[in-house]
Amino acid sequence: MTDNKQNVENIVNLVLEQINNGKIQSVISPETKAPSSKLIRQNKQESPENLTDTILGERATMENNNSLCCFNSLDDAVSSARFAQRKFLDISLEKRKEIIANIRKRALENAERLGKLAVTETGLGKMPDKMNKIILQANKTPGVEDIQPHAFSGDHGLTLVEQAPWGVVGIITPSTNPPSTVLNNSISCIAAGNSVVFNPHPSAKNVSSEMALVIHKAIVEAGGPENLVTCISSPTIESAQTLMTHKLIDLVLVTGGGAVVKTAMQSGKRAICAGPGNPPVIVDDTAILAQAGRNIVRGASFDNNVLCTCEKEIFVVDKVAHKLKHEMVANGAFELEGIYIDKLTKILIESDPNPSGYRHVRINRNFVGKSAEEILKQIDVVPPPGTKMIFFESAWDHPLVMAEQLMPVIPMVRCKTVEDAMEKAVIVEHQYKHTFVMHSTSIVNLSNMAQLCRANIFVKNGFNMAGLGYDGEGYTTMSIAGTTGEGLTKASTFTRPRRCTLVDYFRIV
Repeated sequence: MTDNKQNVENIVNLVLEQINNGKIQSVISPETKAPSSKLIRQNKQESPENLTDTILGERATMENNNSLCCFNSLDDAVSSARFAQRKFLDISLEKRKEIIANIRKRALENAERLGKLAVTETGLGKMPDKMNKIILQANKTPGVEDIQPHAFSGDHGLTLVEQAPWGVVGIITPSTNPPSTVLNNSISCIAAGNSVVFNPHPSAKNVSSEMALVIHKAIVEAGGPENLVTCISSPTIESAQTLMTHKLIDLVLVTGGGAVVKTAMQSGKRAICAGPGNPPVIVDDTAILAQAGRNIVRGASFDNNVLCTCEKEIFVVDKVAHKLKHEMVANGAFELEGIYIDKLTKILIESDPNPSGYRHVRINRNFVGKSAEEILKQIDVVPPPGTKMIFFESAWDHPLVMAEQLMPVIPMVRCKTVEDAMEKAVIVEHQYKHTFVMHSTSIVNLSNMAQLCRANIFVKNGFNMAGLGYDGEGYTTMSIAGTTGEGLTKASTFTRPRRCTLVDYFRIV
């Protein structure tokens, strides 16, 4: 006990001595770093008990080329977010709720503007779907209510478990859903008590920065700290890689394709990864075909199919295929036939390792998120006005069945039985276990498919967005972490449980 007291006194005396000598200006909580290493007067001398990381310099004014929450320097963005997170820990939960409420309010006010900006900047998707995704995230992303404490009491006392923040979350966001992903991830992480640093996709950097700025202003307006949300002004692949391995990043969240997910999982950090999907639709002979046709077109054409949950290929029992096609056409689909199928396939597929069988196929990303009319124009086909999506009949191993197209082009595969349809659907989904959709009135078939697919999302008799709470029940997310097993992310996803036990007391009955 005497030795511990002497150690504490030695540390305190060391700190006071350094302050008096002008070597440092203040003492900040452990692991809290000020915004720019160039602007810190920091003690470089090795000190006992790892004191070097504790004794840090004053928070200096940022360089002029940084604008509010958007930074040219990755180090400045991360350091500012860490500083803000330490301040955020001193804010009450009630104030945190007020901050989240104000983020929702300001996001809704800017939804139309940011939706239009996303379409203009990226060239992907369409209005009003881009706007509606922002509205969905503002309204249905879980907040502080998702991090409730739990208690256990018994003969040996009381144990309390609370959900603690990780600290600073480094986030990589895609070009397909930029403002809605930034909003969803921000609400989830901030509600959990974290700060965030965004490295958006380079082709969506402006709209992502604008969304981050809206959130930043909402936080400060509600009484929260500056730079709880920060963003890289000029993101690159290199900056994303640096962010994922940065020493001040505590947790990594990635929403994107297989390559960036693989990099995140090899970063050495705790990583939450929302990777690709290739959602099939199964239609059996008990389905309400008018409803199925309407929902398939609605889902596959939503935001020009850029969502990873969107319907990507159809497996239909043969005897109802003709009727299903009729219903799809009545709802704005256009059927492609003959040589035009080959022409379309040729321009949409960039590489295909094999002519047949199970495989991974690479698409031509120049067509991602484009409208059906834009795509058909490339093969000199003029569809009826108002065409929302393209479909065509194909074999189960057609390259566009195997690929996650992210465009409103949907192959249809005829199957002799529902069992055959379900089996093929599982194969072409590549075991991502992401999203499946089925139209059926058979409880047996629906139950069998649910067990067979093992998906994060399984939508029955609706369009895919119902699985994200859009005209469906439940909360929403833009990061479906099937790759690492967290599933549909929310505030509690970005916490770690901490347990506090009192032995033999506070059981009150």
